[in-house]
Amino acid sequence: MKVVVKGALSAILGLAFFAVLIFPPAGTFDYWQAWVFLAVFAISTWIPSVYLMRHNPAALERRMRVGPQAETRTVQRVVIAVIFVCFPAMFVVSALDHRFGWSTVPDAACLAGDALVAIGLGTTMLVVIQNGYAAANVVIEEGQRLVSTGLYALVRHPMYTGSVVLMAGIPLALGSLWGLLFLIPGVLVLVVRIGDEEALLNAELAGYPEYTRKVRYRLLPGAW
Repeated sequence: MKVVVKGALSAILGLAFFAVLIFPPAGTFDYWQAWVFLAVFAISTWIPSVYLMRHNPAALERRMRVGPQAETRTVQRVVIAVIFVCFPAMFVVSALDHRFGWSTVPDAACLAGDALVAIGLGTTMLVVIQNGYAAANVVIEEGQRLVSTGLYALVRHPMYTGSVVLMAGIPLALGSLWGLLFLIPGVLVLVVRIGDEEALLNAELAGYPEYTRKVRYRLLPGAW
């Protein structure tokens, strides 16, 4: 029951947080792109979360441990701190773009952005379903086993792949091209995070060195 309450509260506060980041900078509630984005975000996170509440509440709880304070490695604390600045800034700049008309995004592109948001969120949640140890923070838990099937057969860090898709989709969904600028630092810090995380996994997770020889790509199939 504790996880259910925590999950429901986290979902409500998350949407409220996004609303605060979007509507005041936009200067209006007459912003259909924002409403559609919030609906897509809610559906794409709540449905998998309800599934995890019923079938693997421990995995959902791991997913909710987020923030620099949840990290045990210095590099990861710095990375998460940067993400905690860039991610909200992406919303604020996108909303300001809508308010002042800095760029123009066709409605079809906005809906394509919503599709990317759904795909990105769906990917990250599917990773948690396929790998109950996939946490929001970098840590090896006692009894943790290597997962090499499902999305992990395509890339070594599918949760981060989903995060990149999500970051690409958010500004488009909100009707902004300027917001896409935050995709650059977002990807760069993920690359740093992956490098440090793989050092830990190679050292402490049984079978990981062999897995890296089998699955070559870390983030994007065919690229890196």
